[in-house]
Amino acid sequence: MEIANRIISKELKEFETHFRQAVKSNVPLLDKIMQFIVKRKGKQLRPMFVLLSAKLGGEINHQTYRAASLVELLHTATLVHDDVVDESLERRGFFSINALWKNKIAVIVGDYLLSKGLLLSLDNNDFKTLQILSTAIKLMSEGELLQLEKARNLNLEEDIYFEIIKNKTASLLASSCAAGASSTFNNDDSIERMRTFGEKTGIAFQIKDDLFDYGTANIGKPTGNDIKEKKLTLPLIYTLNNVNPALRRKLIYIVKNENTKKDSVKFVIDEVQKAGGIEYARKKMFAYRDEALAVLYQFPDCEARNGLEELVRYTTDRKY
Repeated sequence: MEIANRIISKELKEFETHFRQAVKSNVPLLDKIMQFIVKRKGKQLRPMFVLLSAKLGGEINHQTYRAASLVELLHTATLVHDDVVDESLERRGFFSINALWKNKIAVIVGDYLLSKGLLLSLDNNDFKTLQILSTAIKLMSEGELLQLEKARNLNLEEDIYFEIIKNKTASLLASSCAAGASSTFNNDDSIERMRTFGEKTGIAFQIKDDLFDYGTANIGKPTGNDIKEKKLTLPLIYTLNNVNPALRRKLIYIVKNENTKKDSVKFVIDEVQKAGGIEYARKKMFAYRDEALAVLYQFPDCEARNGLEELVRYTTDRKY
């Protein structure tokens, strides 16, 4: 992400200052946890999309920084809550909040982050930003619940899969781009185009995550985590809909009843690769990437557009 980092290096440092200020608390325990979160932030991909989307329309301003902070606050809140729901003790190679401070505190911390984000927008009359991100929260919740509902009977419909990832994953990236654009663009059409751009990028991003579960020559050993959690992702959905009935029944049985057995999970992964599920998912991923780029190319050629193009390609080319 060299181009993107070069274009907005100064703005990213400024964003970090805004974010640290946004999470401050007068409660010692909360402030300690907030410092822990700040020090262990990830690649800051979503704030980068906010900043570059804004730069595409004009000069980055205080509203842009607040939008980037709101996105990061909401994203962090969802991760904290996800770790509680998934009973995960690690996040990005470190102990999760619930592992260090237990579930009750982790839930409260997630709520605190959410409230700080909402107040950041309300206190500055950033109503457009708040509307865009509130819609994302609603869609993320609906996507998560739809996934849980469909996991019970192992959904085999591709359109349901795309509805889930569009809501659960892509909606926040779509809102990141729209929120950034709304801070500099003066017309709703450009903001909506950036939202669409972010959504298509987010779908490609999630398919890439799904592919990591099966592994390729470039990624390393497959993990099979989605199979263990009975999640039907695109490679497996394609396979189940394109193999003979006997193999399909066997694969479904394994996912339902033997999803923790190493040899059984390996059998599923091997059959998905044989059936062309990996290649099918890759083609879909690149199709969404190209659709995102087609939307982006509707804007004039400039540094910000080049930076966004680099981020899009990163989502599909990344090794982890």
